[in-house]
Amino acid sequence: MSPKPEDPTPSPSGEDGPVVDDAPTSEIATPDASTSDTSAPDAVVPEASTADETDTATDEKSGPRTVQASNARRLLALVAIGAIGAAAVTIGVSGGFDRSEKLATPSTAGTVGTASTTSFGSSDAGDCLQWTPTDDPDTDRQDLAEVSCAEPHRFEVAETVDLGVYPVAEFATGSPYPDAARFASLRDEHCETAVQDYTGGRFDPTGKYSVGLMFPSQAGWAAGERAIRCGIQQTGATSALQVMTGSVADQDQSMVWETGSCVGVESGVPTDPIDCTAPHAFEVVSVVDLAAQFPGGLPSVEDQDRYLEPTCTQASDAYLGGPDVLREKTLTLFWDNVDASSWLAGSKKVSCSIGKEVESGGFASIVGSAKGDITIDGAAPVPPPPVPDGRSLPIPLPGASPLPGA
Repeated sequence: MSPKPEDPTPSPSGEDGPVVDDAPTSEIATPDASTSDTSAPDAVVPEASTADETDTATDEKSGPRTVQASNARRLLALVAIGAIGAAAVTIGVSGGFDRSEKLATPSTAGTVGTASTTSFGSSDAGDCLQWTPTDDPDTDRQDLAEVSCAEPHRFEVAETVDLGVYPVAEFATGSPYPDAARFASLRDEHCETAVQDYTGGRFDPTGKYSVGLMFPSQAGWAAGERAIRCGIQQTGATSALQVMTGSVADQDQSMVWETGSCVGVESGVPTDPIDCTAPHAFEVVSVVDLAAQFPGGLPSVEDQDRYLEPTCTQASDAYLGGPDVLREKTLTLFWDNVDASSWLAGSKKVSCSIGKEVESGGFASIVGSAKGDITIDGAAPVPPPPVPDGRSLPIPLPGASPLPGA
C-alpha cells in the first residue's frame, strides 16, 4: 500500500463461548487453551506480513508531504492485523455428525428449515451452511441449515475428513478429546490443502476469507464421532463469522470494502466496517481493479504505485469534493498493493482509503465522514498554512530518480 502526499501538520489532540455438549445445536467459540474440553472448531489465521517503518519527506516550504510506499504498507499491515488477528474462530457441533440424516434445506419459497446436530453431518463439499447467531450458547445455531451458496451463509464446506481411518491411538475409540491447539494443528494439516484443492488452486490466503474447521463437540467425540469438516469462512475482527454470498471459488477475494465504507478502530488497529459516525480508522474513497490497467499479468509494486497514485488522488478529490480537502483535514491517502499469490488467485482489486496515522504507528480515531465535519482523536483538525505561491517540490526519497527539472 502506498500513500498520497499530505500535510505534515500533526492531528490535534494529540463470543467466546463453550460448546454445550447436551444442547442440540452447533457452537462457535474462540480457541482457549484453558478451556480445551469445550473448545469448538478453529480457523486458519494467516500471518500479517512484516510492516516497514514509515518515512516522510517535506519540502522546505512546508508543502504537501510525500510518504514512502513502506508507510502505506505498514498501514495496510495494520489493516490486515485487524482483519485476521481475531480470525481463530472455532466451530464445534454438539452431539457430533451423523450422515444418516439430511440437513434441512430451503423450501421452494426460500425458507430455511431447522437442523439438529445429528442432521448436520450430512453436509459435504460444496454445501453452504447458515444459521442465526445469538448470544445465548444454549440457543445459538439451533436453526443451522444447508442453503444455496447463492444465499447468505457463514460456512462453505470444502472437504470431510474422517480421522477414524488413521490407525493411531490419538483418534481411537475412548481417546481423549483434543485441545484447541490440536484442533488448530489438524486444521493446518488438512484444511489448507483441502481448500486449495476445492477452489482449484484459486484460494487467496491473504484475501478476505480464511480457512475454517468444524469438528465434533466433546460429547460427540466421546460417542465415537471422528469426522471433521474443512471449509471457508469470513471472520470479522471480533471473531464473529460474517455472512458471505456466493461460492468463494467463483468470486473476487480481494480484501476491499465498498466505496464510502468506514472501518472501525480499536487501540489504533482497524476492525470491521462500521457507520462513519462511529470512531473509525479510515474511509474508503474508491475501489480500483488493477486487471483493467494491467491485462498482461502482475505489475510490479512500482508500476502499481505509479498508476494508483494519480488514480486514487483523482478518486479522492472527486469523493471529497475538491483537491484541497484532504490536506485541510490533515488526512493521508493510501492504497494497497497486490502480490503474486493474490493475483494468481484472481484477487486484483485494491481500495483507495483516507485515514490518519499517529506517531506510535497506528491509526487515529476519526469520527464522521470526511465528506463533512470530522474529529480526529476527539478534536477538529486544524488546517495547515496555505502552500506558498509558486512551484513546490517534495524532497526526493533515498534512491529515487531526480525530480523533473532538478
